Amino acid sequence: MDKAKITGLTGNFLRVVARNRRLFAVPGMIRAFRRIAAEARGEVAAEVSSAHELTAAQRSELTAALKTVAGKDVAVNLTVDPTLLGGMVVKMGSRQIDTSLKTKLASLKLALKEVG
Repeated sequence: MDKAKITGLTGNFLRVVARNRRLFAVPGMIRAFRRIAAEARGEVAAEVSSAHELTAAQRSELTAALKTVAGKDVAVNLTVDPTLLGGMVVKMGSRQIDTSLKTKLASLKLALKEVG
């Protein structure tokens, strides 16, 4: 901790975790802390995967739409997944909204197999 210049409460916390041989659990602890802190701020996290990079206007429109749905502030984490072909996948809490072209084509393929 001294070499990394980690002091105070954080340093003490990491020393206790190391002493109890639980350093492997630190990433999970950080994720849980961030989730709890976001809830305390009244914020919800949303994971958004889109087929291409969104423009600033699209990002702000998406954030506003998600805020309306959630009724809270939304922290949006955007990623680009070219395999989606088009559209996007939004994961917010236990909800998932999949408007990707990849999923629509897969469901159409399944429907065509059932008919023929």
